[in-house]
Amino acid sequence: VQLQACGGGVVQAGGSLRLSCAASGRTFSDYNMGWFRQAPGKEREFVAAVRRSGATRYADSVKDRFTISRADGQNTVYLQMNSLQPEDTAVYYCAADTGLGRAPTMEVKYEYWGQGTLVTVSS
Repeated sequence: VQLQACGGGVVQAGGSLRLSCAASGRTFSDYNMGWFRQAPGKEREFVAAVRRSGATRYADSVKDRFTISRADGQNTVYLQMNSLQPEDTAVYYCAADTGLGRAPTMEVKYEYWGQGTLVTVSS
């Protein structure tokens, strides 16, 4: 599967952005989908994930501010980001997992990755 993430940009603290990740190459509903991010000088970290069933998981740092959703008919997963803070500045990556259980939070579980989209939050 090929993943294409978009929607990043520059936003002021307190603002919102919606990231999209379009998938092609295989039945989208076969995948659990996740979003990760990597801030400058830091390791990549889990942000959110959505299972085939629609069940979601979030990192504590984004819970109640970010919402992950999927539109299987459009082969797309979204990340709605509200109340953005400077510490949310990072390159955001989408990823796909073919496992049968819960959507993973560990990046090693994801087989396919998009190219990343940069989110910059100014104070």
